[in-house]
Amino acid sequence: MKKRKAVIILLVMLLALVGLTYAAVEGIGTEKAGAASGIKLGLDLAGGVSITYQVVGDEVPTEEDMADTVYKLQKRVENYSTEAQVYQEGADRINIEIPGVSDENAILEELGKPGSLVFMNSANEEVLSGTDIANAEAGSQQDSMGNSQFVVQLTMTDEGKQKFAEATKAAYPTNDIIYIIYDNAVISAPAVQAEITDGQAVITGMASYEEAESLASTIRIGGLKLQLEELRSNVVGAQLGSEAISTSLKAGAVGFVMVVVFMVVVYYVMGAAASLALAIYTALIVVLLNAFEITLTLPGIAGIILSIGMAVDANVIIFARIREELATGKTIPTSIKIGFERAMPAIIDSNITTLIAALVLGVKGSGTVKGFAHTLALGIVLSMFTALFVTKLIMNACYAIGLKNVKLYGVGKEIKTIDFLSKKVIFFAISIAIIVGGFVVMGVNHTTKGSAFNYSLEFVGGTSTNVTFNEDLSIADIDSKVVPLIEDVIGDGDVQTQKVADTNQVIFKTRTLDSEERQTVKDSLVENFSVDESTITSETISSAISSEMQSDALIALVISMICILVYIWFRFKDIRFGASSVLALLNDALVVIVFYAAARISVGGTFIACVLTIVGFSINSTIVIFDRVRENLALSGKNTDLKELVNRSITQTLSRSIFTSLTVFLMILALYVFGVTSIKEFALPLMVGTICGAYSSICLSGAMWYIFRTKIVKKAKAK
Repeated sequence: MKKRKAVIILLVMLLALVGLTYAAVEGIGTEKAGAASGIKLGLDLAGGVSITYQVVGDEVPTEEDMADTVYKLQKRVENYSTEAQVYQEGADRINIEIPGVSDENAILEELGKPGSLVFMNSANEEVLSGTDIANAEAGSQQDSMGNSQFVVQLTMTDEGKQKFAEATKAAYPTNDIIYIIYDNAVISAPAVQAEITDGQAVITGMASYEEAESLASTIRIGGLKLQLEELRSNVVGAQLGSEAISTSLKAGAVGFVMVVVFMVVVYYVMGAAASLALAIYTALIVVLLNAFEITLTLPGIAGIILSIGMAVDANVIIFARIREELATGKTIPTSIKIGFERAMPAIIDSNITTLIAALVLGVKGSGTVKGFAHTLALGIVLSMFTALFVTKLIMNACYAIGLKNVKLYGVGKEIKTIDFLSKKVIFFAISIAIIVGGFVVMGVNHTTKGSAFNYSLEFVGGTSTNVTFNEDLSIADIDSKVVPLIEDVIGDGDVQTQKVADTNQVIFKTRTLDSEERQTVKDSLVENFSVDESTITSETISSAISSEMQSDALIALVISMICILVYIWFRFKDIRFGASSVLALLNDALVVIVFYAAARISVGGTFIACVLTIVGFSINSTIVIFDRVRENLALSGKNTDLKELVNRSITQTLSRSIFTSLTVFLMILALYVFGVTSIKEFALPLMVGTICGAYSSICLSGAMWYIFRTKIVKKAKAK
């Protein structure tokens, strides 16, 4: 590369950084706000619209019907935001909270009356109702000409199957129309083109997938077992309080600076190049979060932290390879070229395995899990681009402008192979002891405290107390004066607050309170804030994370593990690599889970994101080690000493494992130091998981592969 071209490249990179940064932050606080101000924030960070529905009718609905309605509503409102929450309030009310929305009337108009769907024939006779529809999904199929078309696929219930067969039998001879009516308005009028007896129908004529999904979603909400009517609606504030965003931004800035300093100190010119690429990555992700309208929440921040760690990780792998080449006497340009080539397989495999998990979670998960998956997937793609393309371009340009002294890049030193496998029994014993000890603690907690975990409101529900104060208290005053009072009265620190816009009302969500505790809270508020007791109302609320959402997350995690196992098996041509990777992931997940139990950290929506983050980070480290094992196996031949080979592979990647873990740890540590209470409770398990992920990759994964390999070989020889 010529010097002039190199100078142009570096100038372009700097201008790109300035431009992206400007696009991200320009005009914050004004009407022409940049991407950072335009990012959709979740209920925990910014609040949104809260709508309460009442079940129509005098009979009290069954728990089963309420749970079914809550779950289907959750799926419907996820069209507005993946972070929307739906939960039961009292015996016959359902509350919907949609983040990033400030016009409740628009939402109410679009939702209509849930449960008011009917099917009518041209004679104005009701054919069947929405409750006869088991499911409605958007999809595509080929028409008679072989062209792809968007459709809505309907599945009837057993009872609906019979009704629909009779209706289509009567309508088919004349190609009569069956009108689908929701909230007294026709939403579709498909002509009957065949007698349908199997309970499977297709509505054609959709102009786009979005139109098909909108119709399917409306049919699902209209087909609820219960009909609902609006009871009240309002705009509510952020759940985490006023300092959550500012402290998160401060923590991100401090963490980023620490990572940059570390990279430059350790890797010199290469570290500076990576830091510039990482800055471009950070600005890019802010712009794209806004462009793709991804809702950002606390779990979403975890996904970004993980992707930043993976961006640093890719650079560390590359730099280690470059220094190895420089140690053999190769030139800097040749070492850069070979270093990137040899690092490529490990980077691609580690990122793809995490991307597979993100995609599965995005498709199968719901709520905060889906939001986490979106930010993680975006971050992975961007991190690979900046690490493999931007960093390389900057490094080559740095060399071309005159930074040609090998000391500016560092030369790899031969490290004596550490015998990790000789300690494998000790490592296994430590992991087993921690996990077993954790389960013992969980048993003790269950016996003495009634629950193995300290479940938050999202998991177990609680009590919602609506208070109208005599003045419009600021969020800071609520956090500093009111919340501590309630915490002291109920003896629990898990208190969520939401202000109702344009009123003096504040909603406090706490653990379930009995009638005596509710009265004590009322008395304290009356005594300390002169609140009119008649303006204080309390209701029991269900969990925001339903059992169906929990099972969705678990199923998504299991599918992710299976996909990772299959991918590693395919890439490494040896299922033992995949099995060892999954077992190491299982170890990390269990350690984080038992830490939650032992430390009594609140288990809420961020709990799922935390476990998934650690799984994503750990698989990255394991893949890098296994890639080196694979490479050394190819170079060593059949008669190599497997124990020595595995030890050598772990030793060769040891600096990468330590440095990457350290940079991710620094990012999370900044969150812990500067964050509010809820963010600290999120960051602490992440720090534990980061250490555990590095430990399992270095001390467990290679040892497990070695045992699987030697045991299977011995059995094969014996046979």
